[in-house]
Amino acid sequence: MAVDLRPALSSVQAPTLFVSRQGVPNAALVRDDAQQISGAKTVELPGDDHLFFVGDTGPMLDAIEEFLTGQLPAHHADRVLATVLFTDIVGSTHHAARLGDRRWRDLLATHDAVVRAEVLRYRGGLVKTTGDGVLATFDGPGRAIRCSCAIRDSARTLGVDVRAGLHTGEIELAGDDVAGIAVHIGARVLAYAEGGEVLVSSTVKDLVAGSGINFIERGEHQLKGVPGAWRLFAVDG
Repeated sequence: MAVDLRPALSSVQAPTLFVSRQGVPNAALVRDDAQQISGAKTVELPGDDHLFFVGDTGPMLDAIEEFLTGQLPAHHADRVLATVLFTDIVGSTHHAARLGDRRWRDLLATHDAVVRAEVLRYRGGLVKTTGDGVLATFDGPGRAIRCSCAIRDSARTLGVDVRAGLHTGEIELAGDDVAGIAVHIGARVLAYAEGGEVLVSSTVKDLVAGSGINFIERGEHQLKGVPGAWRLFAVDG
């Protein structure tokens, strides 16, 4: 960690690949280093992890394999287009402290049962619970939005506020779980939702045009680890 090899970079003759993630603070330094080596290739991938073996490692390994072999690896992963829904209970720590462990566990169990019922009613697939929320997928964004509103309204009868975040994109089916950048975007959208709010990406909004669902614009946001600015919209009513 105390050795600076940058003065020696210009003498490197071997084919060289620089791989970094776009969200790391030193991404610009990586590009500068790559310019010091003749013919070096630079690949920037989504994410903000410094360690190559942390986070979504698939794209990084693909870039390395393509560099070494000259061709992209063949993948046989099952990818489908889906709307991803994330929910969580607002102020869950406060509720847990107020109710005590036993009553909080009972409330969570009731909440999970209500969410499962709503996801089933709107023909979605419950992927997993996340402690105080859920991850679910739908093959139609309109039903995903209506399910989110139903979950929010049902949760209010339990005395808690639920927020939701949705995005539509290609996801990778990994056994009983799902993966891919669309899943990460859905989680990032949730992070900007306020209590009782159903927040969607512009992709979801555009897909449900003409459905009668109205939206309130929430401006542009930088989603952590995701390139570019994203326009977000809250479901109205």
